[in-house]
Amino acid sequence: MDHGALLEAISANVERALVGKRKAVEGLLVALVAGGHVLIEDVPGVGKTTLAQSFARSLELEFRRLQFTPDVLPSDITGFHLFDLQTGRREYHPGAAMTQVLLADEIN
Repeated sequence: MDHGALLEAISANVERALVGKRKAVEGLLVALVAGGHVLIEDVPGVGKTTLAQSFARSLELEFRRLQFTPDVLPSDITGFHLFDLQTGRREYHPGAAMTQVLLADEIN
């Protein structure tokens, strides 16, 4: 399958979950090919989370959503180490940013 057909298949799969967002899907595909990031600004309730989630599923990528409320701590984003008294070892617990597709929602 050539690259154009692959991108069209991804686009068609995402559009099965979210109808009428062709331009947003194309923007996500451009960012994917360019290795960049995407800022989606829109009013609440129009499917931004569904768009990001279906895009990640179409590519079989891990997806996480992080809502930026006033109580979010840096460790919620990057993760933290926790000392296990039984084993005497530190265990890393990854934060939301340790994923392939991250939706950082409601950044005010």
